Amino acid sequence: MPARKPTRSLDEYEAKRDFEKTPEPPPDGAREPSVGAPLTFVVQQHRATRMHYDLRLEVGGAMPSWPVPRGPSLDPAERRLAIQTEDHPLGYASFEGVIPKGEYGAGEVIVWDNGTYSPDEDGALSFHDRAEAEARVLEGIEAGKLSVTLRGRKLKGSWALVRTSEEERSWLLIKHRDEAADPSRDLVGKEERSVISRLTIADLQAGRLPDPARRGTPPDLAALPRVERGELPRNLAPMQAALADGPFDSKDWLFEPKLDGIRALAFIEDGAVTLRSRRGLDLSAQYPALAQVIAAQPVASATLDGEIIALDERGAPSFERLQQRMNLGGEADVARADAELPVLFLPFDLLYLDGFDLRHVPLADRIEVLARVLRPGPLLQPVQNFEADGQAAYQAAVGLGFEGVIAKRRDGAYLDGRRSRQWLKVKARRSADLVVGGWREGEGGRAGSFGALLLGMYGEDGALRYVGRVGSGFDDRVLAELRARLDAIEVQDDPFADAPPEPGRLHFVRPELVAEIEFANWTNEERLRAPVFVRLRDDKPPSEVLRADAIAAAPPTAAAAPEQPGRADEAVAEVLEQLEREGQAQRLAVGGAELPVSNLDKVLWPETAEQRALSKRDLLRYLAEVSPWLLPHLRDRPLTLTRYPNGIEGGSFYQKHYESPPPFVETVTVYTDSAGGDQQAILCNNLPTLLWLGQLADLELHISLARVSPQPDGAHLEASFSGSKALVEASLLNYPDFVLFDLDPYIYAGTERAGDEPELNRRAFAKTVEVARGLKELLDAASLSSFVKTSGATGLHILVPVLRQFDYAAVRSVAETFGGFLQRAQPRDVTLEWAVEKRGGKIFLDVNQNARIKNLAAAFSPRSKPGAPVSMPLRWDELNEVYPTDFTILTAPARIAEAGDPWADILAHKHDLAALLGAQ
Repeated sequence: MPARKPTRSLDEYEAKRDFEKTPEPPPDGAREPSVGAPLTFVVQQHRATRMHYDLRLEVGGAMPSWPVPRGPSLDPAERRLAIQTEDHPLGYASFEGVIPKGEYGAGEVIVWDNGTYSPDEDGALSFHDRAEAEARVLEGIEAGKLSVTLRGRKLKGSWALVRTSEEERSWLLIKHRDEAADPSRDLVGKEERSVISRLTIADLQAGRLPDPARRGTPPDLAALPRVERGELPRNLAPMQAALADGPFDSKDWLFEPKLDGIRALAFIEDGAVTLRSRRGLDLSAQYPALAQVIAAQPVASATLDGEIIALDERGAPSFERLQQRMNLGGEADVARADAELPVLFLPFDLLYLDGFDLRHVPLADRIEVLARVLRPGPLLQPVQNFEADGQAAYQAAVGLGFEGVIAKRRDGAYLDGRRSRQWLKVKARRSADLVVGGWREGEGGRAGSFGALLLGMYGEDGALRYVGRVGSGFDDRVLAELRARLDAIEVQDDPFADAPPEPGRLHFVRPELVAEIEFANWTNEERLRAPVFVRLRDDKPPSEVLRADAIAAAPPTAAAAPEQPGRADEAVAEVLEQLEREGQAQRLAVGGAELPVSNLDKVLWPETAEQRALSKRDLLRYLAEVSPWLLPHLRDRPLTLTRYPNGIEGGSFYQKHYESPPPFVETVTVYTDSAGGDQQAILCNNLPTLLWLGQLADLELHISLARVSPQPDGAHLEASFSGSKALVEASLLNYPDFVLFDLDPYIYAGTERAGDEPELNRRAFAKTVEVARGLKELLDAASLSSFVKTSGATGLHILVPVLRQFDYAAVRSVAETFGGFLQRAQPRDVTLEWAVEKRGGKIFLDVNQNARIKNLAAAFSPRSKPGAPVSMPLRWDELNEVYPTDFTILTAPARIAEAGDPWADILAHKHDLAALLGAQ
């Protein structure tokens, strides 16, 4: 299609240039103006007679231009001179190079920044309405006062252009006061590289020129590192990100905004396009306009990964607007929605291109290729990346209304269908103080407290407006305390001006309590999205909870940077890639070690009604995926192996000692009575050892409650464990880190054979949860922190971390004391009886596991039960919502990557048992 003629004149631009001498684009080379996408802007650094920065805004098919001699400033107190010059063609927005000496504007030019923009006068944005935006911009230029919001890689937030004289072309560029303003940051002095070529003006002066391939010429795909020739992959699933604790800076990572849309893979083949959701659903018919613009890309075959989004009036992705498009089926409805609610496809990765599989190519190279071949258009805009400065990228993204950022390793491969720590999502959550106006009755384990708090805020008219409910974030203590306070202020009358549209029985209270709530965002109806209770604000009166403050609630400040994922994560990714290869036997390269593995497709867990059969390959994949979380719980703890060479339906045997293990396996010499003296006990302190255990078909990782390391609280204990029983009992291995409460339900399902142990059933597990909560109340009353996990079988494990001051005998006495209290409080439900026949219908609290010769299934350990369940650490507030079969070696990695490890800092919560034991 020929380029549309600009509505603004380019005659002056053309008259000043000889296009046979200058590499600048001619007016007739301008790209076609986009019809539905936001308006674009560019800032080009230009060293002509003097250094300056050319601000160009797309409007009317051209780019009105303002050279800014001192460049833009983030300081609202700075007023930078901007001299309007001739309009430039749209094609100039990507121009980089050297204008020859003797030509107009001779000197070096780079694209210093680019992005999209919208007029924002009076706070109204038009990112979603291009025609409206253009009309407002033209009106502002004509009036000599233009306010715009920029969404660039470097320039963000609201800016003003103000003409200082009716007769001259002198304007001022001024940064408005908003979250993007930062007087302390010198963009011009520190941000010197092109956002396209990464070159600087100095690079061009030294003779380095922008790669012409960046202007649309395809790169040499065969020369890319780790590239493979192959067919277009058709059964891909999107790679997923793990959860990070907070934003961080690293030159090894790239950062991009976290988009609130629909993840989609776009498959292009011979002009036909299929859009597929992360679940494999075909979205092409729902978004035909997107399919058309993707089909127009200059490629024969390709696979793009990206996000389908809709923009709100601020130009930020709006999931609520997108929801209006999601379930449309009829052609007429879809066509109407394309006109009224246009959506965009924002690709951020390129997995395949014209016969080359790019999934193993480093991410930075894939993004480079994507930038070279992609032709942006009205509905197709690439996601912008930021290098190294992750905290600044996070702050900028949050300030512009995004959900946070995604951090991606520059050298990472694309691990389709997997959640990996090569990609980390840093979520932003907002926080607001809100008035408690009532509660909804609870069910199940919360029948005695409440299900959710009803929340509100005061409007300008002084009325309390309902904003939603919050039902998560409470532990048992808070539930009990809050219910007592709610009962004391209960009233009959609804305090909300607008009745809460909530199901269930509601109770109302005098609006006297204020709660701090974290949440993802506000909906258009001013309802909380994904709220979580943080605390009561007894220091804040309800009268100060005003709508204006709550709606403007800012996201949290950046958390401390997490430990940088490095070689360990690379090793995991390499292992997972190797396990994808066909063949029963391999030699895995694992972090510098080599591990022979065999019988990879041998079934270890047979098929069940809910799950396919699981093989040794599945076990090794699980161990690798969760190793960043699992290994800390195994470190320095002697292991007891539970080996099933022929799977759970074959025979098994225990093994505590192993002669001549591989060199990467750490061992410790321990005296044992049963094995006749000193033996080598296995420690699992690294990934190769963990995978070696998987190769041995060690389906359960049983650990000691004690560690061989003296740090940080065992320096006073003996670190030698060999020679005699007396020496072992005087050593670290007789002083556990935890008091263990093992809850085993003896409530039968009714399908067991005579003499069998009880099978997992919901009635038994519900009673186990109830007993666990009773135990937690006793521990709370003694000011002891407790941690809970599923056993992976039928029960629960509760651990109290303690200082290593007392041996197993003393720790067991503490467990017996609390067990006795619990049994007396719940005699019908709890037993400490050792005789199995006396446990029927009750929960057996086994305190005898607190012994040197005993062991415990580690956190995240698989279990040798049907379905391959996992012993999963939990938060106390989610205990009523889970069931042991929720967590298997197939489902657990996604849960762990998303929610993290609730036990990650368990050893930081140790208690001194001296007072409980009467020590002086």
